[in-house]
Amino acid sequence: MKIKLYFGQEDSIRKSGIGRAFVHQKKALELNGIPYTTDKDDLDYDILHINTVWPDSFKMINQARDNNKKIVYHAHSTEEDFKNSFMFSNSVSGVYKKWLINLYTKGDYIITPTPYSKGLLESYGISIPIKAISNGVDLKQFNPTEEQIKMFIDEYNIKSSEVIIISVGWLFERKGFDTFVEVAEKLPDYKFMWFGDVKLSRPTKKIKTLLDKLPSNVILPGYVSGDIIKGAYGRSNVFFFPSREETEGIVVLEALACKCNILLRDIPVFSKWLENGVNCYKGNDTDDFVELINKIVLGKSPSLVNNGYEVAKERELSRIGKELLEVYEETLRL
Repeated sequence: MKIKLYFGQEDSIRKSGIGRAFVHQKKALELNGIPYTTDKDDLDYDILHINTVWPDSFKMINQARDNNKKIVYHAHSTEEDFKNSFMFSNSVSGVYKKWLINLYTKGDYIITPTPYSKGLLESYGISIPIKAISNGVDLKQFNPTEEQIKMFIDEYNIKSSEVIIISVGWLFERKGFDTFVEVAEKLPDYKFMWFGDVKLSRPTKKIKTLLDKLPSNVILPGYVSGDIIKGAYGRSNVFFFPSREETEGIVVLEALACKCNILLRDIPVFSKWLENGVNCYKGNDTDDFVELINKIVLGKSPSLVNNGYEVAKERELSRIGKELLEVYEETLRL
């Protein structure tokens, strides 16, 4: 069996969660000895595993069909997580949903990251087989060392006494960037750092307004990868992710792997695998988040990092590769 992994227009969204998921797929297959190619012109494969929903996807799908290849479509996107993202995303979300359905149903099998996103796809009327498989996390990579933590501290001149609250992602309303800023305003003694590319986020009017008058304790380092972001996870007091909608949230998996104190918005995607007060903390609004951050920082709420790490271990990439293999084998039998 040989798999063709396809990621269209990689340069434009390689910094996104989908870009990270693509990297994870390659490693998951390597860890399980599953041959694959990423050469778009290679016809020596059995299954096309396609990740993106750009117009060029049709070319790959048609190529696969013309050569009697099976297709697994990886459904990273939904109408729900498209809304409240880029400028004008809400006004075209209905068209986007139809586009997604048209593409996803050209596959023989669909993979999506969580039971929640699986339920959304089924609610669209999609009837081909769908399986929820986590995007996974690289436990070896996301295991901050003292050296990486020092690199982060030196890069941003972090004092030992400073409380650091971090988040990672696009600067979207959907991601809760507005809530992040509101919470920071109420906790001026703590330093809030949001890692994400401002320009590529194509901010809405609301986000642009926030960017024009950020509180002095909010720092936007931009997109940061490698040792420094791992050091940020390792030094942070709280990983605060107030997203309103996700299909999974790879950065949450990374934070769990790094043994961060995790604070999430209480949304459906997390309900099946992350439990409030057990392996993370959850809130619903700004006042909740302010109270919970204070309790975590002051030690009034117990650390849940070890329980959170167990969640990450369940989604380690070698395990993900085995789940992918099961889908591939089932697809070939269809």
